Amino acid sequence: MRKDFERCHVTANGNVAVLTMNHPEVMNAASVKMVHGLMEAIAHIESEGSFRAVVLTGEGKGFCSGANLSEQSPDQRQGTNAVGHSLETAYHPLLRRLRDLNMPLVTAVNGAAAGVGMSIALMGDIVMAARSAYFLQAFARIGLVPDGGSTWLLPRLIGLARARELSMLAEKLPAEKALEWGLINRVSDDAALMEDSLFMAKRLADGPASLTMIRQLYWHSPHNTYEVQLDLERSTQQNAGKTRDFVEGVTAFLQKRPATFSGK
Repeated sequence: MRKDFERCHVTANGNVAVLTMNHPEVMNAASVKMVHGLMEAIAHIESEGSFRAVVLTGEGKGFCSGANLSEQSPDQRQGTNAVGHSLETAYHPLLRRLRDLNMPLVTAVNGAAAGVGMSIALMGDIVMAARSAYFLQAFARIGLVPDGGSTWLLPRLIGLARARELSMLAEKLPAEKALEWGLINRVSDDAALMEDSLFMAKRLADGPASLTMIRQLYWHSPHNTYEVQLDLERSTQQNAGKTRDFVEGVTAFLQKRPATFSGK
């Protein structure tokens, strides 16, 4: 069953929610309207109760071509505070929402992931890309600086030299090269991308409740000292040890059978 939101929709594939950005006429450029729709869709996914993983992708030939500048008025485009305002009120809350998602996230990059669309793509715990997909830090082409967390994410994923190169030269990074650089996890043939992404998401969805805790540990890690991270691992491990899935995992190990996790 499909549930529609503003310029996006959610479909169920078992215990996996497929969240699709749906404005293919502009290669799913992320307007404020779409961002609000995505926020509502994420709230629906988390409240529905049966979903344990999410696949995020784009309708048509593109994943997300960046912010939708065409929907801003000339006054907004020229305003000194307009760009920063939309980041703080729309795009940043979306990125934080994806970061804090209470289940694993797979991004299926089916085409161009440019500007803030690249940032959205990189929010995935597992980033899958079609062979024809590409990533683009497009900001310098229009006289802007990288945003959407790019200057935080990219040096940590691919190193400072490559991050600077992507941002300052604003050249397309093909999926195969992105994989070679360690920016993404897997590359699939175009026709197989969704099947492969759903398989990956299903694997995560059938995993233990601790997967959500793992994703949060890695989000916190770059901010923390070694000692602080050790303490966070300890407290998080205590919480993981209280789950039913921990009991099931140990029991299955002792009985020499595959574990059946409930996500609780």
